Amino acid sequence: MSKKGGRLILIEFGVVVAIALILILIMPVVLTQFRLNLLGRFLSLAIVALGIDLIWGYTGLLSLGHGIFFGLGGYAIAMNLKLQVPPGELPDFMGLYGITELPWFWQPFYSFPVAIIAVFMIPALLAGLLGYLVFRNRLKGVYFSILTQAAIIVFFNFFNGQQQLFNGTNGLIDFTTLFGATVSDAKTQFIFYTLTVVLLAATYGICRWLTSGRFGRLLIAIRDDESRVRFSGYDPTDFKVVVFAVSGAIAGIAGAFYTLQSGSVSPRSMDIAFSIEMVIWVAVGGRGTLIGAIVGALLVNYARAFLSEQFAEIWLFFQGALLLIVVTVLPDGIVGWLRHQNIPIFNRPQPISTYPSLEEDAEVEHERQNIGN
Repeated sequence: MSKKGGRLILIEFGVVVAIALILILIMPVVLTQFRLNLLGRFLSLAIVALGIDLIWGYTGLLSLGHGIFFGLGGYAIAMNLKLQVPPGELPDFMGLYGITELPWFWQPFYSFPVAIIAVFMIPALLAGLLGYLVFRNRLKGVYFSILTQAAIIVFFNFFNGQQQLFNGTNGLIDFTTLFGATVSDAKTQFIFYTLTVVLLAATYGICRWLTSGRFGRLLIAIRDDESRVRFSGYDPTDFKVVVFAVSGAIAGIAGAFYTLQSGSVSPRSMDIAFSIEMVIWVAVGGRGTLIGAIVGALLVNYARAFLSEQFAEIWLFFQGALLLIVVTVLPDGIVGWLRHQNIPIFNRPQPISTYPSLEEDAEVEHERQNIGN
């Protein structure tokens, strides 16, 4: 690594640490408890936006079903919280439906470490399995998007219909204690908020590391011309399965911290509309930029919160108009537009998105026409 590259990484690291310290030390003083909790939830959503940018912006996999992994992470931590009851008792909602014995798959969630592992491991394994089944058959593009949307319909209907096991439409609510501390207490919520900030910074660092170097260049190459990558001797399936599993794990972590700060989790987190919203955040901020995913998630959600407070009856029209304007006028997103204006983001030059003059190469055009995908 050159001295200039090392200096840029140090500058970027310093900026991330500075922003994290501002969020942890200054924002709690400036904001009320309600606004701080709202910011914590939006920062959780920014984490899942990073995961979507990793697979869509860099790898070209448009997932319309990431709510599955977000919801599973939320349910995993919520199940542990609902088991914070005296020995021999069951979660309150089970008694309403005549359940007298705790279901077997609930029992491991008595353990907090097991629940924490399940938060990211279950979404990662599910994403890896789903990805393997899809990618080994070389399905991509709109077919992949449709399959992820079909998968989320299955999970939504399953959790929505399980009144006895997951409280159905109402979901898991009314969390009381965690390690003896009241979950809704201001001090406990501040701990959750601080951990969310730290995890957001760590997730950004992980995604930044994954998208740098040879692995990152391979992801971009898969996005731009998967057939050429396969022709070069690489198997795109393995890379796509790994990156999809990582993205699923990130979504699970985001879902867990959103649940801790919102106080509930329900099948609505697995709704199709919510998964599409996640994609919109990345599109607004600028896909393939990482920082754009964070900016988009915070901007869109704050705009929605503000408009819903000021214009309760017509705020959806404002939100729709805002999204249409940003997507049509700024197709590369806000951060992409800033970079086109030569406004540096973290003072980091962007890697080329494809090989030089690839679109004008006659040999490449011949390969595309004569070699099947």
